[in-house]
Amino acid sequence: MREKTIMSSRITLLIIIIVSLSMFSGCSIKKFAMNQVANALASPEGGTVFTGDDDPELVGDALPFAIKMYESLLAAVPNNRPLLLRTGSLYVMYANAFLYTPATMLTDMQYKEQEHLFARAKNLYLRGRDMLLDALEKKHKGFRAALEKKDYDTALKSMKLEDVPFLYWAGAGWLGAFAIDPFDMDLGVSMPKAAALMGKVRELDPKFDNGAIHDFYILYYGSLPDYMGGDLGKARKHYEKAIEITGGKLTSPYISLATSVCEKEQNVEEFKQMLEKVLAIDPDADIANRLVNTINQRKAKWLLEHLDDFFLLEEPNLSKDDGFDNTQEGIK
Repeated sequence: MREKTIMSSRITLLIIIIVSLSMFSGCSIKKFAMNQVANALASPEGGTVFTGDDDPELVGDALPFAIKMYESLLAAVPNNRPLLLRTGSLYVMYANAFLYTPATMLTDMQYKEQEHLFARAKNLYLRGRDMLLDALEKKHKGFRAALEKKDYDTALKSMKLEDVPFLYWAGAGWLGAFAIDPFDMDLGVSMPKAAALMGKVRELDPKFDNGAIHDFYILYYGSLPDYMGGDLGKARKHYEKAIEITGGKLTSPYISLATSVCEKEQNVEEFKQMLEKVLAIDPDADIANRLVNTINQRKAKWLLEHLDDFFLLEEPNLSKDDGFDNTQEGIK
């Protein structure tokens, strides 16, 4: 609690500083100060205020304001890479955690609300993706043109370790948008570009963000149809790698395997096993990932309560002993 209070006070102070700086006329001094504020807001400590929280609703309500504040600051310092990364990645995170995930848990009667949330999520996934791709273009001139031509070697040859987070979140936003709308043919044919970005992440830093790249590939190979590169065997291999890197202490690989591979194979027993593993994890044991673990546990509970929405479950075998006569005479 004390840590949250201190960080909230810092953010409040930074907002006051931003407003005050807008009144200054010295361009170089103002730009320097703005960059200092941007770096402070985009620091790892600032991100943990969100990812380490245990109240998804609180974070979900706060993130839109934070994102727009970051965008306002970017208008003054458009080339600040830490702030570009934070803003673009938050768009992707917000779309996934607070738009797409809740939409998947709505009932058939709420289809209009679901369509609205899906549309918003797709838009924000792509907004974050494009912001991150533009950031990469600013540092690596010609990147986007080469990517558009599918000349992946040229597009990615100059990428370094510091570019990994930009590549990862751009690819995650790309796949997220397609997952929502697999009938968008333009997005469908562009999936190899997203895969190329993630391939570079895997090459440069295969353990990035607790093996998040392998979690991506679980969904990538597990969700795509065969003709687009889907491969359940490869998805399982990446699941095993993700578990190895995380020590089984992160919920995401279990959720990803359950909702892609297990569902596609109609393996209800393994599906339930994966979700039980999600529920067995203590969110407080990993503060940096407490928010995502809390959200995934809520989703796991919902999935277990709605198994018949995803699997063809066997009907109970009713007999005379159950008070139901299913013989011809009983029917008469």
